[in-house]
Amino acid sequence: MKAVKLVVSLFIIYAGIVFTFESLLGYFQPAGEGTLVITTTSADGTQNDRVVARLESEGRLYVAANHWPRAWYTRALENPSVQITLDGEKRDYHAVLVNGDEHDRVDDEHSLPVAFRIVTGFPPRYFVRLDPS
Repeated sequence: MKAVKLVVSLFIIYAGIVFTFESLLGYFQPAGEGTLVITTTSADGTQNDRVVARLESEGRLYVAANHWPRAWYTRALENPSVQITLDGEKRDYHAVLVNGDEHDRVDDEHSLPVAFRIVTGFPPRYFVRLDPS
């Protein structure tokens, strides 16, 4: 019984760490040289901005849903007409879900450190290719 309580306690502590990390990351949205801002549009027409990591592979631009909160990703799939702000310039793009070999290639080229996967709670990773409109 003590072992079960210990495991449950450790799981609750771990879930709290993941929740705190993901919440703070979403709130502060740290931006830098390797990021861009994606503007997605909700079904009601509301536009939402999110800072995401910029990835490049074979001359193409990608972003990844690396976290549990991923409303921007869902909106991009529902309405693939997005805007990207990169280096201070805003342009129109078409978001394309990446699957199969292309997904595996981009994932291999831009693998995540184990420590990052741990603090984010091992979310599944999805990629979106951004094709200029």
